[in-house]
Amino acid sequence: MPKKLTAAQVQQYRDDGFTGPVPVLTPEEVARFRAGLEDFERRDGKHLTFPERSKSHLLFDWADAIVHHPAVLDAVEDLIGPDILCYHLTMHIKEPDTDAVIIWHQDDDYFHLSPAEHVTAWVALSDASEAAGCMRMVPGVYREGALPHIEDPQPNHLIRRGKGIYGRFGEGDGVLVPVPAGSMSLHHTHTPHCSGPNRSGDRRIGVGVSYIPAHVKPMTQPVNSALLVRGQDRFGYYHREERLAAASESAAARAAHEQAYKLYMAATIDR
Repeated sequence: MPKKLTAAQVQQYRDDGFTGPVPVLTPEEVARFRAGLEDFERRDGKHLTFPERSKSHLLFDWADAIVHHPAVLDAVEDLIGPDILCYHLTMHIKEPDTDAVIIWHQDDDYFHLSPAEHVTAWVALSDASEAAGCMRMVPGVYREGALPHIEDPQPNHLIRRGKGIYGRFGEGDGVLVPVPAGSMSLHHTHTPHCSGPNRSGDRRIGVGVSYIPAHVKPMTQPVNSALLVRGQDRFGYYHREERLAAASESAAARAAHEQAYKLYMAATIDR
């Protein structure tokens, strides 16, 4: 029996390469985690950007709590088993009434891991409705494996290098996957997905957490770091990250985050 997902959701993931929405956070947790993010932005004097947008779980306690949240991990375990690494985290934030989009792409083209068992848990801290620019995913195509990607950076691309799938999918292809605040979607690393602009009156705040089973290997050099979040790592393929132990933004947390971010930038294209 699955721990968190329904049997139908597990089957949908196997058939289509994604499922959701899955409720995981309480309204109180949503409010607290969003407040933590926006408190940092107020003190920093600008919207969250890189490097803090990347591997945020090593710097902020609210992001650490999401990465380790039992409901999130139970659902991920239903798909990839009990030995789970957090390979990466990226904050996906679209400000209200802006043109920022995420172009058609597969996560694997940025990460290059084998076997292709990486699952992205996309946790919503605000409503990701159709108006807000929720994700659009193409069912079943993940079985084709990696698709060709090219770079075409544009000012409104949230993926900074503009690396995506061009010419195969249009704006109306696939299916919309709206995710209410406090819920998440789950998608396979080879599932093509995109998202449109935010035409709502609120920020669209998503926490994209990349989870892999510990037996998945890196296929590029240098090797990235990763954090064991459940079970055991019997393989040691990645540089080991330590869970945030001190307060958010402490000197130790900033040093650990800086080191992990530099390693990630050397290992792959940052998203």
